[in-house]
Amino acid sequence: MFQLIRGGRDPALQIRPTLKVLALLAQRKLLPAAAFEELSGAYVFLRRLEHRLQYLDDAQTHELPEGTGDRSLVARAMGFHSWDAFRAALEAHRARVSSHFEQVFSVEEVSKHALALLWTGSEQTETRLAQLGFRDAAGTAARLAAVRSGPRYGGLPQASRARFDALIPRIIEESAAQEDPDAALARGLEFIETVSRRAAYLALLEEHPAALARLAQLLGASSWAAEYLNRHPVVLDELLDARALFARPDWSAFVQELRGQLASRQGDEERQMDWLREAHHALVFRLLAQDLSGALSVERLADDLSDLADAVLQVTLELCWTQLRVRHREEPRFAIVGYGKLGGKELGYASDLDLIFLYEDPDDRAPEIYARLAQRLSRWLTSRTAAGVLFDIDLRLRPEGGSGLLVSSIDAFRRYQRESAWTWEHQALTRARVCAGEPAVGAEFEEERRAILRIARDEAKLRRDVLSMREQLLQGHPNEGGLFDLKHDRGGMIDIEFIVQMLVLAHAHRRPQLTANSGNIALLKLAAKLELIPGDSADAVADAYREYRRRQHRLRLNGARYARVPAGEVRNHIAATRALWRRVFASE
Repeated sequence: MFQLIRGGRDPALQIRPTLKVLALLAQRKLLPAAAFEELSGAYVFLRRLEHRLQYLDDAQTHELPEGTGDRSLVARAMGFHSWDAFRAALEAHRARVSSHFEQVFSVEEVSKHALALLWTGSEQTETRLAQLGFRDAAGTAARLAAVRSGPRYGGLPQASRARFDALIPRIIEESAAQEDPDAALARGLEFIETVSRRAAYLALLEEHPAALARLAQLLGASSWAAEYLNRHPVVLDELLDARALFARPDWSAFVQELRGQLASRQGDEERQMDWLREAHHALVFRLLAQDLSGALSVERLADDLSDLADAVLQVTLELCWTQLRVRHREEPRFAIVGYGKLGGKELGYASDLDLIFLYEDPDDRAPEIYARLAQRLSRWLTSRTAAGVLFDIDLRLRPEGGSGLLVSSIDAFRRYQRESAWTWEHQALTRARVCAGEPAVGAEFEEERRAILRIARDEAKLRRDVLSMREQLLQGHPNEGGLFDLKHDRGGMIDIEFIVQMLVLAHAHRRPQLTANSGNIALLKLAAKLELIPGDSADAVADAYREYRRRQHRLRLNGARYARVPAGEVRNHIAATRALWRRVFASE
């Protein structure tokens, strides 16, 4: 039954061996662990019995013998001292199999013939929901009743209400197959209410059962995914084609598609803004689906999200330049530089973009024109339209911070970094890179970035400055709870990032390889190769950073406000990080 119903969308269930199928059903939470154990045990018992019955007369039979002698032979062959003991074990297995059969097929009967009663309500709603695997059957029943009596459902046109009525029983069934049925159904009901006034969305889900199944899987796996779908229901049609949904991005093709679509909407800025946002949301959703399916590592996802941001920044920059009424050249000598998560290619789904804007252009009109370009670009990235916001951006890392000019020349950037910048601004440069713009300007920035990082520094002063900044961050993110904050607490991610930044700023004047913006893990391993830190410490802290990022990502996918875990779960990682911190800073 499970293979017939689910084998079409889960090829792993298309195998033949019964015991292997039972194991897969347990693994996918379609059968409880106890049911798997009892059914597997019964299957082995009954197959062994079948073979022994057929040994008796060398014939195809499945009937128990009548004669006392044959019964005694069968009992002993099955490992029992008497027929009565054997018969008791057989009846116990039969009773367990019958019980599971009745439970499964009563659930399936509900699925096929009576799921609608769960939506319309009946005295047996809670019992049936419990049979389906809902842990809080009473709460789930109440939630269904609240939706049914709510203003959104009551205000639907008749045709939409009919689709709504047809969808809810199927959403109940699909939610029951998820690891947390109650959460999956609650999120599914919220989503259906959100799109209920858009008949096209209801029709899409009703007419494409595979899309509905994928929707339930996403909603069940992540509260963040549910929130994203509620904010951007336009991405729903991405669920129609599984091949496209799970295909690796082709960034060159994506950029060309963006350019073509924006050109076709030339003259209608609102449509252009909406389309750019919808294209970005759709690709984020594809990456989200791949992430939740287990197809992407945290590192690969961060690379993809960073590449997506780069692509959108490049196309938006090109478009904003063409929209300026006064332009003094065909192509702008202008670059967008990313810092922080974007600069380090560690972007998450909801990360801000830390940006600065630079130009290298001797024309007298350049400062004014590029200032207007930067203003237009900022508006395009942050304006809220019917399709939402493209990015939240932070421009405070530019020279002179919030009081400085929105855009700087390379010369002004160079003077500021060499004459006025704080140590923490040089720390930030270790994770900066050009994300979009004119390649020659980007190359000049990269050359200057490396030159600044290679400046010989007073190591004692550098250590004091870095420790002072670390203390400020600790004070700015107090943690008075009993859990360990993966990012902010001592021994966490920020300590690892500061260790790497200290190694770069202290040693890059002698070891220029350290100026490469290759990520914290790669730089730790490079520092070990250069004999600046022990190899085993570098490996242990690299493992810690990787594990912290993985845990942080999973927590945020399910709506955690803070990335905090019991300290005991990451005790070894904390210890390794703090040990390397003491070695690098020669201080507790």
